[in-house]
Amino acid sequence: MMKKQELPKASIFCIDMCGFYASVSAVELGLDPLEVCLAVVGNQERKGSVVLAASPMMKKRFGVRTGTRLFEIPNHQDILLVEPKMKLYLQKSMAITELLASYAPKESIHIYSVDESFIELTGTEKLWGPPESTMRRIQQELLDSFKLPSSVGGGPNMLLAKLALDLEGKNTGFAYWGYSDVPKKLWPVQPLSRMWGIGSRTEKTLNTMGIFSVGDLACTDVSVLEKQFGIMGNQLYQHANGIDLSDMGSPLVEGQISYGKGQILYRDYIEEQDIMTIILEMCEDVAMRTRQARRAGRTIHLSIAYSKTAFGGGFSRSRSIDEATNDTMEMYRVCQSLFREHFQHKPVRQISLAISNLEEESSMQLSLFDEKKFENRQLGEAMDTIRKRYGYSAIYRGISATQAGTAIARTKLIGGHNKE
Repeated sequence: MMKKQELPKASIFCIDMCGFYASVSAVELGLDPLEVCLAVVGNQERKGSVVLAASPMMKKRFGVRTGTRLFEIPNHQDILLVEPKMKLYLQKSMAITELLASYAPKESIHIYSVDESFIELTGTEKLWGPPESTMRRIQQELLDSFKLPSSVGGGPNMLLAKLALDLEGKNTGFAYWGYSDVPKKLWPVQPLSRMWGIGSRTEKTLNTMGIFSVGDLACTDVSVLEKQFGIMGNQLYQHANGIDLSDMGSPLVEGQISYGKGQILYRDYIEEQDIMTIILEMCEDVAMRTRQARRAGRTIHLSIAYSKTAFGGGFSRSRSIDEATNDTMEMYRVCQSLFREHFQHKPVRQISLAISNLEEESSMQLSLFDEKKFENRQLGEAMDTIRKRYGYSAIYRGISATQAGTAIARTKLIGGHNKE
């Protein structure tokens, strides 16, 4: 591990706009976003509509939060329901970024999501004074200019700034974690999934190794972690010790750069409908793994290999979309389009597909104000949860039960062979 004097000593802050969408709606109505019980609901005519955002007081008093159904909201005089105003939310988000840019150059600002940003104030001392004081001044200006409350986490690198925000700042309004705070504030954290960047799958693997807290992880021999996780093991060790050497704006957890699946078919597939059945099943699998990693991608790849009876050949094409996705049917529509453009009506024996150009799932959150997209995401997550607990065959699309489907049969295989 690097010596303490060699570690980066930047002044980086992570800013979260509290209940941003609900807060913006409250301010527009002349209400205090911290006091009003307000929920943003897409379609109030449908009792099954979902809450797209809820104010802090709405969560505290009534337990209503994002994803709550309209019919679950109590009939109470203090509750206010409003429709989403996407144009207004975007305008406020851009205005907030402009305010940040008045304190630091744009290369020192990283927009993490619509309501969360990083700003580096290293070197601004001669202009504004000590960075922590400057950040508190920015918070106050956000409140004065927009009447919008915020929470802040700060640290000498992006990782500690984000952890300070998530684990302390969101409760206290402001928190700064230096390297000396790591043993006292970071190491006691458990379960491990509370540590930003550690998903449920990684947590489960670490638990089987006897690692249950961040402190356990920080004290584990790095060679043991590298043997289990490869280069990610070294990164886990560094992060558990509060060390992050990434540049401003770089992903804090490099992780996987794509998710994919390849399949050699049991027989030659000739009919387009049967081939698309397999492609849909594969999209289901890839989208599920992407969702579980809380990621979304902008580029879909599809490769088709023809049967030897047709003298081989095939095609491999990709297409990028404007908005990152981890939705099964969105992936499927792109694959369907690629397939129909390049398919030569020959027997198919092998199919591969992948999603890449990945980013944090939070980048999708504006699109989730489209209620249909939000419901699709909720449905996908529900199916993922059922499959994780009971197996893939516990819930599946109807096409998987047809003669063309292979997904159910493959749940009985390990490495392509029968489990029995």
